[in-house]
Amino acid sequence: MSRKGATMSYIVTYDLHKHGQNYTCLSDKLKKYGTYFHIQGSVWIIETADSAVQIRNNLKACLDSNDKLFVGKLTGDAAWHGYSKSDADWLQKNL
Repeated sequence: MSRKGATMSYIVTYDLHKHGQNYTCLSDKLKKYGTYFHIQGSVWIIETADSAVQIRNNLKACLDSNDKLFVGKLTGDAAWHGYSKSDADWLQKNL
């Protein structure tokens, strides 16, 4: 987790179909947004002034033609279970 000023929260999910894909490319690009939470294996929350299309276009360089990527704006209405207090605090602060 990291925190840097930004305007909107987005959820980013991906499915890399070919075994041995380079997840480092995606994680490095996602971390560059500054405010991020790697919430689950292939699920991240980021904050940025970029649009969903801009985020998608930035991350597409890491994908093969058979991979899937979803980027969606978060509204702030969320619920969760099983996260640590520090994780829950981050979510409450950033959604």
